[in-house]
Amino acid sequence: MRLKVGFILRSLIVVGTFLGLVVLWSSLSPKPNDDSPFGKRDDGLLPRGDIVAQFKPVVPWPHVEGVEVDLNSIRIKNVGANHPQIPNQKQVIQQQYVTFKPHSNPYTSPILKRDTLGNFEPKEPEPPGVPDGPGERGKPFVLGPEYKEAVQASIKEFGFNMVASDMISLDRTINDIRHEECKYWNYDDRLLTSSVIIVFHNEGWSTLMRTVHSVIKRTPSQYLAEIVMIDDFSNKVHLKERLEEYIKQWNGLVKLFRNEKREGLIQARSIGARKATKGQVLIYLDAHCEVGVNWYAPLVAPISQDRTVCTVPLIDYIDGNEYTMEPQQGGDEDGLARGAWDWSLLWKRVPLSHKEKAKRKHTTEPYRSPAMAGGLFAIERDFFFELGLYDPGLQIWGGENFEISYKIWQCGGQLLFVPCSRIGHIYRLQGWQGNPPPAHVGSSPTLKNYVRVVEVWWDDYKDYFYASRPETLTLAYGDISELKRFREEHRCKSFKWFMEEIAYDIPMHYPLPPKNVDWGEIRGFETSYCIDSMGHTNGGNVEIGPCHRMGGNQLFRINEANQLMQYDQCLTRGADNSAVIITHCDLNQNTEWKYFKDLHRFTHVPTGKCLDRSDLLHKVFISDCDTSKTTQKWEMNNIVAV
Repeated sequence: MRLKVGFILRSLIVVGTFLGLVVLWSSLSPKPNDDSPFGKRDDGLLPRGDIVAQFKPVVPWPHVEGVEVDLNSIRIKNVGANHPQIPNQKQVIQQQYVTFKPHSNPYTSPILKRDTLGNFEPKEPEPPGVPDGPGERGKPFVLGPEYKEAVQASIKEFGFNMVASDMISLDRTINDIRHEECKYWNYDDRLLTSSVIIVFHNEGWSTLMRTVHSVIKRTPSQYLAEIVMIDDFSNKVHLKERLEEYIKQWNGLVKLFRNEKREGLIQARSIGARKATKGQVLIYLDAHCEVGVNWYAPLVAPISQDRTVCTVPLIDYIDGNEYTMEPQQGGDEDGLARGAWDWSLLWKRVPLSHKEKAKRKHTTEPYRSPAMAGGLFAIERDFFFELGLYDPGLQIWGGENFEISYKIWQCGGQLLFVPCSRIGHIYRLQGWQGNPPPAHVGSSPTLKNYVRVVEVWWDDYKDYFYASRPETLTLAYGDISELKRFREEHRCKSFKWFMEEIAYDIPMHYPLPPKNVDWGEIRGFETSYCIDSMGHTNGGNVEIGPCHRMGGNQLFRINEANQLMQYDQCLTRGADNSAVIITHCDLNQNTEWKYFKDLHRFTHVPTGKCLDRSDLLHKVFISDCDTSKTTQKWEMNNIVAV
C-alpha cells in the first residue's frame, strides 16, 4: 500500500513540473505584435544606407595575392571550439577594415606662400655659440699636427675627432642648406607634441650633448614635451655623475634612464618608447646629430594630419674630423633619394623616380620611400605601440630599419621623406674600434636579424635574399610565430603588393638575383689563401689573403647568369685587361665567368683565359690557361653562418 502511494505522489510531481514548464514557455513565446525580448535589435546602432560605405578602410586595400585572412576565424580558432564567437554584421565589417585607431587630430595641410616667409621660420638670425668660434656656421675646424696622436686616439675610442669636437661650442650655429622653397611653407600650428628619444652607449661627451643642445635650441618649446636619454649600459666616467648633474639645468625637460644590461640599439629604442610618456609623437635621433633650422614643423605636420604616417628627415653629412655639414651625395638633380636595399639587405639610396615626382606639386613636398635608414625618424607614439614596436627578437643593431619600414607599409601606414626637415648626422671614421656586442648575444646578430625580417615580411621573395646570402640558409633565427600572427590579425599586405606598388623601382637599380651555381670562399687549391675583396667596391682590386672561414669579404657566389659576385658587386677585368676588380653590376652586366668544379678552374669567358693568382704578391689576375700551373687551380667551399 505504501509503495502505491509513493509511486502516485512521484508521478503527480513529475506531471505538475512538466505542465508548469509548458505554461512558462507559452508566456515567453513572442506573439505577432509583441516585442521580442531576445530578437529586438537597436537599429540606431547599425549603419544606415550602404553598409560597406560606413566602414571604409583607413587606406585603400587593392586585392593582391598575399596574407589576407578572416580575423574572426582566427579568434575562434584561438579561443577554441567550446566557446565559439558569433559576431554581428557590424563587427564583421569593423574587423575586416579597421586595424588601427582612426585619426582624430584636426589639422590642415601646409600652404606654400612664395611671397611670405613661413610662420615657423626664425624671425632673427640664430646667435652663435661663440662669436667667430671654431666650427661656427658649419665651417671646417682643422687642428694642427701637434694634436695628431690625441686625435687618432679619440677616433679609435669614439669614432670621431673628439679633440676638435670638444673645442666647438655645444650651441654652435650651422649652415642652412635647405632648398630655398622650404622657407615659405606655412604650417597649421596645431602640431602634435613630441618626445625626443636619444639612445647612447659609450658616446663622446660633446657630440652627445651637442645633439641635446641643438634640439632644445631649435625646437619650439610648446611642442617639445621631453627629451628622453637611454643609457645602454655605458661604462665611460663622463656618462655617469657628470651627465646626471649636467641635465639638471633643464629642470626635468631632459630625462635620463639607464639600462641594467646592454640591450643594443634596437631594444633600447623600444625601452625609450615606453619611458617617453609625455609627447604624442616619438622622434628618434642618433646620439651624434645636430637638428637644422625649422626642422620640427615639416617633420611632424604629416603625422599631425594622418597618425599612420611615419616621417624621416633628410639626413645631412657631418664630417667627423672637421665638423663641416653638407648634403649627402647621390639622389636626383635636387639631391632627393628614396631609401632602398639590395637583395642581401644592404642599405641603399636610389634617385627619386618620375612616378613619385608626378605625385607632388612642389619640389619640397614630402614623398614616399620604401625604407628608411633607421637612425632618425618620427612616428605617433600610439601608432608605434599598435605596430608592436620593434620585433623583440632583433638583437643589437641591423635590419630594424627594414623591419619597421615593411611593417608600416604592408600594414596600412605610409613612410614619407621630408625635404624641409634636415638633420646633420656624424658618420664614424675609419679607425674606430667599435662597440662589440655583449657575450650573451652570440655570433652573427645582424645576419640573424636579416633572416627574421625576410622570413616574416618577404614571403616568397625571401629566396632572393638567400641567393644573395647563401651562408644564412641554415642560420637559426628563433620563434617568429607571434610576428606572423600580427600580420594575419592586422591584414597586412603581401610583399608582392609592396614591391609592385611602393618599391617598384628597386629592381631597376638592384635586379632580382639569379639562382646560384655555387658559393663560398674561393680558396687556392690545397692552400690556405683565399680571394678577398678587402672591402673594396666600385672598381677596387680584389686580392689574395689568408683564409679566415668567416665569410664577409671572402664570400662569393657564381650564378646561372655567369656572374661572380659579392653582394651587389661583380668581379670583372680591370682597365689593364689583366687585374681582376670588383664593381657594381646589373643583371645583364659582367656575365663572364664559368666555374669548372671538377677541373678546379674559373674561366673568363670573353677572353678564354683563366683566373690566376700570386700568393707572394697577393694579387689576382687573369692569364692564359695552363693546366700545369697550380696557381690557376681553385676550390669553392661553402661557408655557413652560425
